[in-house]
Amino acid sequence: MIINAKVKASIVAGFLILSSTLAHASDLNKRQSELQAIQQQIASEQQDLRSNSQQRDKLLQLLKRDERAIGDAAKKLNDTENQLSTSQANIKKLNGQEADLTKQQNEQQRVLAKQLKSAYLAGNHDYSKMLLNQQDPATVERLLTYYQYLNKARIAAIDTLKQTHKELVKVQQQAKQENERLSALAIDQRAQSKQLSAEQQQRQNTLAQLQQLIDKKASGLEQLQIEEASLKRVIEQAIKAAAENPAMEGLAKSNGKLNWPTKGSLRNSFGSARSGNIRWKGVVIDAVEGQTVSAPASGKVIYADWLKGFGLLMVIDHGQGFMSLYGYSQALLKDVGDSVKAGEEIALVGRSGGQNQAGLYFEIRHKGEAENPAKYCR
Repeated sequence: MIINAKVKASIVAGFLILSSTLAHASDLNKRQSELQAIQQQIASEQQDLRSNSQQRDKLLQLLKRDERAIGDAAKKLNDTENQLSTSQANIKKLNGQEADLTKQQNEQQRVLAKQLKSAYLAGNHDYSKMLLNQQDPATVERLLTYYQYLNKARIAAIDTLKQTHKELVKVQQQAKQENERLSALAIDQRAQSKQLSAEQQQRQNTLAQLQQLIDKKASGLEQLQIEEASLKRVIEQAIKAAAENPAMEGLAKSNGKLNWPTKGSLRNSFGSARSGNIRWKGVVIDAVEGQTVSAPASGKVIYADWLKGFGLLMVIDHGQGFMSLYGYSQALLKDVGDSVKAGEEIALVGRSGGQNQAGLYFEIRHKGEAENPAKYCR
C-alpha cells in the first residue's frame, strides 16, 4: 500500500500529538499524586497541631485548677498563721496576767499572815475573851464589827484570787491546746501547698514541652494576643462594675505618693518590649513567693479570679476611672465586693498563670488606658 506524503505527514503529526497528550497526562497524574501526598502531609500536621493545641488547652485547664487550689491552700495557710500569731499573743498576755495575780496573791498572803500573827500575839485568837474584857458595849460592838469585816474581806479576797487564778490556768491550757492545733494545721497547709506547687510545676513543664512542638514565635505572639484580649474583656467588665460603685477619690492626687504594693525589684518596666509589637502595659516586680501584697490606696474589689496568662488576678476600683490590677498571685485574700484600705493585705506574691518565676504583675489604669505605675508610686 502506497501512502502519499500528505497522509504520511498527517499520521506522524497524529502520533506526535498522541505521545504529547500521553506524556502530559502522565505528568499531570504525577503532579496530582505529589499534591495528594503534600495535602495528606498537611492534614497530618494540622491534625497533630490540633491535637497538641487540645492537649495544651487541657493542661491549661489543669493549671487553672491547680493554681486555684494553691491559692485556696495559701490563703488558709495565711489565715492559720495569723490565728497562730493571735493565739501566741493571747498566751503571752495571759502569762503576764497570771504573773501579776500571783504576785498580788503572794502579797495578800503576806499581809494576811502578818494580820494573823498580830491577832495571835494579841490574844491567841481568843476574841471572845477580848470582847468580854471590854466594859463598854459600844466598844465591844465596834471590835466585833471590825474583826468580822477583816475576816470577810480576807476570805473574799482569797476566794476571788483563787477563782481568778483557776480561770486563768484553764484559759491558758485552752490557748496552749489551740496553739498546738494551729501549729499542726499550719504544717499540714505548708505540706499541701508544697505538693500543689510541685504538681503545678509539673504541669508547666509538660506545657512547655508541648509548646515546643508549635512554632515558638508564632505561638508566643498568639498567646500574648489572646491574653491581652482576655484582659481587655476583664477591664471592660471592671469599668462597668466601677460605674456602679459610689464615687471615690481616685488616684489623681496621689502622684508619686503611693507605696508600691510589695517589696522587690522591677523585672519588666512599663512600656518595654514584650514580644513583637506588644509592650508591657504594667510592671513585673520580682518578689519572694508568699510575700504579702498590699493595696497602695483605698478602693473596692471588682474582680478576683483566675485569668489566662495572668493567673490569680485582682482588680481594685479607686474611683474617678482609676483602677489597679494585681496578677501572678499565689492567693487572693479579698473577694469581689470587699472594700480595702491603703496598706491592707489583699494577696500573696506567686507565679500563677504559668509563670516560672515568682513575682507580681501590677497595672494602674485610668478610664481603661494603662498608665505607668511609677507615676503614682514613690
